[in-house]
Amino acid sequence: MEKIIVGYQGEHGTFSEIAVHHYYANEQFEARNYTNFIDILNDLESGKIDTALLPVENSTTGIIYRTYDLLKDRDVFAIGEINVRIMENLIGIPGSSITMIEEVYSHPEALSQCQGFFLKYPNMKAIPYQDTAKSVEFIKTCNDPKKGALASYLAAEYYDCPILEKNVNDNELNTTRFLCVCKGQRIVEHANKISMYFVVNHQPGTLYEVIKIFAENHINMLKLESRPLKGRLFEYCFYIDFDGSLENPVVQEAMNQVKNLCVEMKCLGSYCKATEE
Repeated sequence: MEKIIVGYQGEHGTFSEIAVHHYYANEQFEARNYTNFIDILNDLESGKIDTALLPVENSTTGIIYRTYDLLKDRDVFAIGEINVRIMENLIGIPGSSITMIEEVYSHPEALSQCQGFFLKYPNMKAIPYQDTAKSVEFIKTCNDPKKGALASYLAAEYYDCPILEKNVNDNELNTTRFLCVCKGQRIVEHANKISMYFVVNHQPGTLYEVIKIFAENHINMLKLESRPLKGRLFEYCFYIDFDGSLENPVVQEAMNQVKNLCVEMKCLGSYCKATEE
């Protein structure tokens, strides 16, 4: 069996890498890390990798717009999702202790998910860094017991650094949702969830008409998010998740009705709902 080549963003030990390991736990795969989403999608579209795991939403900080904005413009399609519990840990260098830490490095999103921790330890200064796992590499290189990092258990293991305090994020149920994407559209067997992007005319009632179509067809909407349109003042696009499969005739008809009301519309994926992590 050939290995599936999977791309993810970040250094070794990031939660994105953990997502890859969980999603492909029962398959042969090779995980390749990238520094940014653009390079991942370029290699996905060119066939250098088979799939990619991309973060799209966090239960504490909400939708990750930079991912969605890329998905709508690229020839990629979501074929699966997985929820990964995000447990940020305070990591130091060997010989350090929690009372010694004065500076804590991590990705800005990770820092924002641990505000209560910094209120508990006002002597610690939160310092944004490019990546959670990369922040562990940084403090180990500095070899300064006053520097700590917020990152995963995997990053602590990878860089052989001790965890000084476990699970310091504000929300104990802090979870990030990842989409598994491939090149081009595919039909996924037993799919029960659809993600879609659309833009309606900037006129009264147009968004209501779209929502009414889902209600009249008894299709359960799971999420609706708005996003400013580039180049248009106070006009918006929308991202929607709803129950259903592209093979369902009722869903097909509803999507056709929605398309007739839209200036732009794209199905971003059809996949099986993630089980709770």
